[in-house]
Amino acid sequence: MSDDIRRWSEELARDPASLVFIPLGDALRRRGQLDPALKVATRGLERHPYDADAHDLLARIWADRGELERAMDEWGAALRVAPQHAGALKGMGFACSHAGRGVDAERYLVAALATDPTDATISAALSRLRMPPAASGDGGPRPSGPEAVRSIRDSSASPSHPAPAAESVSELELPPMPVSVVQDARDVFLDLLGDGEQTALLLDAQGYVLAGSYVVADGRDVGQDVGGALSGVSDEAQRAMRHLGLGEWTSIVFETDVAAVAMAPVVQDGEAAVALVAAARSVPLGLVRRLLRSVTERSAAWLTGTVGPTGAEL
Repeated sequence: MSDDIRRWSEELARDPASLVFIPLGDALRRRGQLDPALKVATRGLERHPYDADAHDLLARIWADRGELERAMDEWGAALRVAPQHAGALKGMGFACSHAGRGVDAERYLVAALATDPTDATISAALSRLRMPPAASGDGGPRPSGPEAVRSIRDSSASPSHPAPAAESVSELELPPMPVSVVQDARDVFLDLLGDGEQTALLLDAQGYVLAGSYVVADGRDVGQDVGGALSGVSDEAQRAMRHLGLGEWTSIVFETDVAAVAMAPVVQDGEAAVALVAAARSVPLGLVRRLLRSVTERSAAWLTGTVGPTGAEL
C-alpha cells in the first residue's frame, strides 16, 4: 500500500491533472489519513468537477470524518453527473437507512442493486431493510453516533477496502431521491422534442445536467460541456436585470449561425435551475419559444417529482 501511495503521489506531482488522485485519495482514506485524503480529493475535484468517482471519493472521506451532511451533498453531486453510479447510490441508501428514512433507503438500494447485481452487501442491506422488526431481531433503536457511521462505511466499502471508524454523525435532512436515479433522466423531454433538430437540458445553478441531453452530429452527448460553459448564467442574468432595473429575468433567446438557443429560470426551493433548448437555425423562433415554455413547465414538474422521466404524471 505504501509503495502505491508513493507511486501515485509522484505521478500526481508530475501531472496535477491526472486522475490518479482518486486511487491515491482512497488509499489515504483507508489508512485513516483523512486530512491528506481530503486535500487530495478537493484539489482533484477542482480540476475534474464532473467526475462522479471523484465526488464519490470525497463523499466517503466526509463520511469517515463523521460529516454525513457533506457526504450526502457529494453523493448527490455524483448522481447528478452519473445517475447510475453504484457507489453513490449505495452510500445514499445506507445513509438514508441509518437516518430512519426507510422508503428512500430502499429506493436507492434497489437502484444500486440494478446497477451492480453482484454486490452482496446491497442485497443483504435490502433484506434487513425489508424484514419486520420482530423477524430481524432489530426491534431496538437504530445505531447512532460513531456506530451509525461505522456501519454505513463498513457496508458501503468494498471487501478489499475496509473503512476506518468515524467519530460522529449528525441528524440528516436528506433531499428526496430524484427520479433520475431510478430511470434515465435523459428521457424527461423526449415527448416534447418530437423528430425535429432540437434538444433540451435542465441545468442546476452550478451547471450540472439534471435532465435531458445534448447530442451532436457524431453521437456524443455534450450536455456536461454545455452545462459547464453556462454555469453561473442565471446569476449573471439576474445581476444584469437588477443593474438595468428591469425586474426578474424570465427568458433569453439568441441566434447563432447554426442554431437558436433559449433559456429560462426554473426556481425550486429557492435554487434557480436553468431550462435550455436549442434548435436548428431553420426552426422559427416562435416554435423555439413555445418549446422553451413546455420544457420549463416539464422541468418544474419533474423537480417536484410530479412527473416521471417520460413525462407521465406520478
